[in-house]
Amino acid sequence: MAYFKKLYLTHLLIGGLSLLPILLPGQTPSHYTNPVSDSIFVADPFVLQHGEIYYLYGTSATDGFKAWKSANLVDWEAMGYVYQRPENSWATQSFWAPEVIHYQDKFYLIFSAKGTNPNGLRICTAVSDSPEGPFKDWRVPLFDAGYSCIDAHLFVYQDRPYLFYEMVGVVGEPWKDKGYFKGTILGCELSDDLSQIISDEPTICVTPTEPWETPKDGRAISVEGMTVFMLDSTLYMTYSANHYADPRYGVGYATATHPLGSWTKSKRNPILAQKPSISVSGPGHNSIIRSPNGEELFIVYHSHANPENPSPQRILNIDRLVVEPDGQLQVIGPTRTPQPMPSGATSN
Repeated sequence: MAYFKKLYLTHLLIGGLSLLPILLPGQTPSHYTNPVSDSIFVADPFVLQHGEIYYLYGTSATDGFKAWKSANLVDWEAMGYVYQRPENSWATQSFWAPEVIHYQDKFYLIFSAKGTNPNGLRICTAVSDSPEGPFKDWRVPLFDAGYSCIDAHLFVYQDRPYLFYEMVGVVGEPWKDKGYFKGTILGCELSDDLSQIISDEPTICVTPTEPWETPKDGRAISVEGMTVFMLDSTLYMTYSANHYADPRYGVGYATATHPLGSWTKSKRNPILAQKPSISVSGPGHNSIIRSPNGEELFIVYHSHANPENPSPQRILNIDRLVVEPDGQLQVIGPTRTPQPMPSGATSN
């Protein structure tokens, strides 16, 4: 189908070795292997395509956000900081889950951070004239609902902007293994200039209800890290569940006909899960992006850098996302073997 072309690699086997063609200068490799870089340690990856360039943002620093750029989703060039906390910023720590949207000729960075408010994290925004930054504080925080909020995502539907985020709470002391984190995905409408919430109350979009989302021996009963996109007339929301440090952290999805729902979970969830046999642990917190020629969809996600000892250090993966004839989503992954380069890819 249009979203996924089956490409095959011809291996020349000599003495048990697989020999790939020698690349001449300017040629693009025919395959890639996850993780796509051994030098990019990033969590909560979000990819923006602007023109012919992809920009990767993620949780990667303690005082702001670094970014990378690529022409093919595989070879990434480090750009350094695109946002670094100014001295007088409300936000002081826990810079998490950045995303960037191109809206009304500006680039808006939305993220969560902890500041002077003692009640946890808040959603913040910064603005720039370029996807490469520098991003400057704009609405920091964007709002204060009186509870901790993380994993913000902006989506424009019929020229109206919507905000999705996770409302976070705790039961007991999960940091001492004496309780658990709880998380629910909320949605609301924003003003045309993104400066404020105009919904009277946020709408509950997705709650943790399924066994894979609510393990009894886990540290979290939570859904988070959402991404919304539209195919034909259907809205899809991919989301992660469980605790980020748990190997069972994975990705599911729900569908709706309007951003504020109602959202219906797929019975096939999770569509992306751990695979110990190939050393993939905790795959999750994804974004969705098209290949350079627009013919394929890719899911960009993190997994634990050390699957034997999961920690906050995570690595970058991309795999194909197939839309089946009945509208169901399928991830061709997780993978650790050579995969065809994204269709239309060229070298950086």
